[in-house]
Amino acid sequence: MDYFDNISYTISHIFLMTFLYLFISHRYSKAATKLICFSTFLFLGATDIIKLNIFPDSGLCYVIVTIVQIIATQSTGILISKKRNSKVLFIGLSASNYTIIGSIISPILLITTKSYAIALLGNCIMHIAILFLLKKGLRNIWIKQYENEYTAGSWELCLIPVFFYCSFTFIVSFPYTLYDNPHNILGVLFLMLTMCVSYVVVLRYIESDSKQKDVHHKNALFETYIKGLENQYYLVVQSEQKLRILRHDMRHYANMILLLLSQGEYGEIGRIMSHINDVVDENKIKKYSSNIIVNTIVSEMMERAESFGIHVDLDIQVSEELPVNHYELAAVLANLFENAIICVKGYEQGRRRIKANIRCNSSRLFIQMKNECREEPAFDSQTGLPKSSKGAGHGLGMKSIQAFSDKIGGTIDCFCENGTFLITLFAKF
Repeated sequence: MDYFDNISYTISHIFLMTFLYLFISHRYSKAATKLICFSTFLFLGATDIIKLNIFPDSGLCYVIVTIVQIIATQSTGILISKKRNSKVLFIGLSASNYTIIGSIISPILLITTKSYAIALLGNCIMHIAILFLLKKGLRNIWIKQYENEYTAGSWELCLIPVFFYCSFTFIVSFPYTLYDNPHNILGVLFLMLTMCVSYVVVLRYIESDSKQKDVHHKNALFETYIKGLENQYYLVVQSEQKLRILRHDMRHYANMILLLLSQGEYGEIGRIMSHINDVVDENKIKKYSSNIIVNTIVSEMMERAESFGIHVDLDIQVSEELPVNHYELAAVLANLFENAIICVKGYEQGRRRIKANIRCNSSRLFIQMKNECREEPAFDSQTGLPKSSKGAGHGLGMKSIQAFSDKIGGTIDCFCENGTFLITLFAKF
């Protein structure tokens, strides 16, 4: 019995670190991540010796060491994670809970069978079964929500694993164990089942909520795309009507030119020709890009900027065929334009200016947006991007830009200095 708890705890720590490794997207290489997890495993084993072997009868030591172990475990999850937010903390706390379920099997089997070997074997089997089922059934759902920028992290969500963890601890381990109160076994089993069902329900809800936000975002993009097509169609119809009139009037212009030629009024002829050129130029359909999706979105944004009296200095070269998703790129451009328009539309006329430089071909993507910004925005400490001060439901545009950049392996540089806001997105393919 002296070393039974040590072995049981060691098995649990192995699966705890495995859980963190599998369910969190890594910031570092596989080798570095494994080294961090192994170092934490060694630390947990060393601290177990303190509370189980050196001071086995000290309740204060048990509490202090356990708190230190919790901090070390959750810090490991946050350290190895590519993204550091409440979603990472949630999965770290959940890992501790599922590990406790496996650990609880040891004392239950020991109480019922009186066999240390069966208890430890059951411990391993339960840990393997839980890890297998979670990896098979929930891992893909969770990783998708972890990566999805539309799924907002919630610190309140972390209370679920915290309260489950406290419940298990006070019923199973401290201040009295299952060995002291074996009649609690049935209640513990039902608590384990309740926790498993709760997690499935919560993750399904998160998945459903993120799908709704994703659909809303796509609908907003397609709405902008459709409006752009409608505007272009309207311009084409207008242009055709004016050019039809011009073609009709050309015989009159031709007669006037012939008459003026006979009279030697060359200056008047020049003015007529200039007028004809002006009419033709006025009815040219502006085409910003050979890529129809990008061209439509940019046309809509330029139209919107013009409606607010905003001058846009646009330099754009986007190929017809791109190595990135056309709609996602269009969404990024729409979000950047929209943010810049919202920022400058309230300024006096001479300061309503946006400078946009957009380049995308088979080898690289470069987007730079620059505009005046009198009030420096709040920047997210994790992403370095501006964050909305309007509360929940806002700021999805920047999250979408960040998600797109992460997907294509790009980098984003963003700053506000001397009253000028500048954001740059660059990726090399």
